[in-house]
Amino acid sequence: MNTFKSRRIVVKVGTSTLTYENGSVNLRRLEKLCKVLSDLHNSGKQIILVSSGAIGVGMGKLKMKERPSETRYKQALAAVGQCELMFLYDKFFGEYNNSVAQVLLTRDVVVNDHSRQNVINTFQSLLEMGIIPIVNENDTVAIDELVGQNFGDNDNLSAIVADLVAADLLCILTDIDGLYDSDPRKNKNATRIPVVTHIDDKIKEMAGGSGSNRGTGGMATKITAAAAATSAGINCCVMSGNDPSKIYKLIEGEQIGTMFTAQEGTI
Repeated sequence: MNTFKSRRIVVKVGTSTLTYENGSVNLRRLEKLCKVLSDLHNSGKQIILVSSGAIGVGMGKLKMKERPSETRYKQALAAVGQCELMFLYDKFFGEYNNSVAQVLLTRDVVVNDHSRQNVINTFQSLLEMGIIPIVNENDTVAIDELVGQNFGDNDNLSAIVADLVAADLLCILTDIDGLYDSDPRKNKNATRIPVVTHIDDKIKEMAGGSGSNRGTGGMATKITAAAAATSAGINCCVMSGNDPSKIYKLIEGEQIGTMFTAQEGTI
């Protein structure tokens, strides 16, 4: 496993990484993430960013403390938040002379052979043009993620995107620095697992439940995403997003977070 040779990298960032507890955007962390990804892009890496946060950012912008239960309000928040997110990404990436493109996907687009190929072509064209695609599920018109069905959240979406673009590495940034043998927020003696070569029932049992009030994911969805990525021949690292500069160490081959290695015979 040589992450240094990874040229095409999908990075997924979650709502808990992008926002503070009060729902407002964590500008310092977002700016640092854009700086690191811009620098990797400048070094010759091809970067695709899968970004959650539209609903969370929408909540913060409208000063809402709790995620609404009705789907139509979630869709409205997604519409508000996605606009704000792309404005910030365009601003921060633009400061480092990099262009971004918004790619909003729905499940029907991915499962239909013709439209799936169109999506692949679009990604390929953007990467050839030196543009950084920023991907999210189109929550304004699609309710699969909002009601908890499979596409189903952006951890799984990031694995699908990694497969679509034939990525070398999927990096999932979250609020915990990898997979632990028990919940480190409840057990101070919990031990981080540095490498997972096979995702079995024991590994799945180590994953907890849902994520924060601002997001929909949790470690369980990251395990599912890692399983999808590794079965497609893609290495997947789940790591903390608190310090985006650690992505450098990951690319340089240091042990960061938990690395789920691609299954033998798939690459």
